[in-house]
Amino acid sequence: MTVKFGLLGAGRIGKVHARAISGNADAQLVAVADAFAEAANAVAGAYGCAVRTVEEVEAASDVDAVVICTPTDTHADLIERFARAGKAVFCEKPIDLDLGRVKACLKVVEETGTTLMVGFNRRFDPHFSAVRAAIDEGRIGKVEMVQITSRDPGPPPATYIRSSGGILRDMTIHDFDMARFLLGEEPETVFAVGSVLVDPEIGELGDHDSVSVVLTTASGRQCSISNSRRATYGYDQRIEVLGEKGAVSAENQRPVSIEIATGEGFTRPPLHDFFMTRYTEAYAAEMAAFIDAIGGGRAASPSGEDGLKALALADAAYRSLKEGRSVKVSEVLG
Repeated sequence: MTVKFGLLGAGRIGKVHARAISGNADAQLVAVADAFAEAANAVAGAYGCAVRTVEEVEAASDVDAVVICTPTDTHADLIERFARAGKAVFCEKPIDLDLGRVKACLKVVEETGTTLMVGFNRRFDPHFSAVRAAIDEGRIGKVEMVQITSRDPGPPPATYIRSSGGILRDMTIHDFDMARFLLGEEPETVFAVGSVLVDPEIGELGDHDSVSVVLTTASGRQCSISNSRRATYGYDQRIEVLGEKGAVSAENQRPVSIEIATGEGFTRPPLHDFFMTRYTEAYAAEMAAFIDAIGGGRAASPSGEDGLKALALADAAYRSLKEGRSVKVSEVLG
């Protein structure tokens, strides 16, 4: 079975997914829709697909699935719309910035029996998935503590900050999902602190650019997350998991993994510059998993429920940051 795709949104992340679809032998990108004709035409020219309107993609008999890469405030409406149209749906995180709206959307997904996958690509990174495999194999025993470091090379523009939902819903949400992926238990309490250390304009917009979060499960397992909008040395992505028998870690990756030794010392190439190159393999594996779920008639993972739980952790973190206390996830999730 060849799964035929419609791409909604031809911006930066849309292009990443277009490449992943086109590189999969079991998939075909047949249509792209974007409010900006130039962006849609660029993707169509690169991958040989048609430029269509959203309405045309919705009604198309030659589209089995859609990938939603449009602005966040359109995600829930588009998921519902294409679920009712009988299409499988892959949606970039988050489903929405409001938990109530996410719950309503997931009810439609359940009622229609739609295959829905949420774009938490880091689960599919070969290095991070190897960490999870080591845990599952019992090589470090029961998980006790998780450390996640995720730092962008530089802050996004103010126009992005305004609509992002804030650093905890935009950036840290990936780490909340990774925490759930690695801890083996659901976090029950959240404590967060935040500062503006990188760009004063971010603070003027009501956001933070530097945050630290501690998640704790019912049994006491802990995950600490370090986020910054500035890492002058490159895209910083690291994980360490401590268990009762040992530890497993995934270090930063480089486009070229070499080390040069001279009389002046040891040097290595710089890190990847951002997520488009750092997570190329993850995006391809993520899309392959979605295609396999469609072909096998199985529920996709990460699911809409995973998206809901990650957003709930973000909301609890914001409440913690505002009120200066640990917040139970049940306070925001209900």
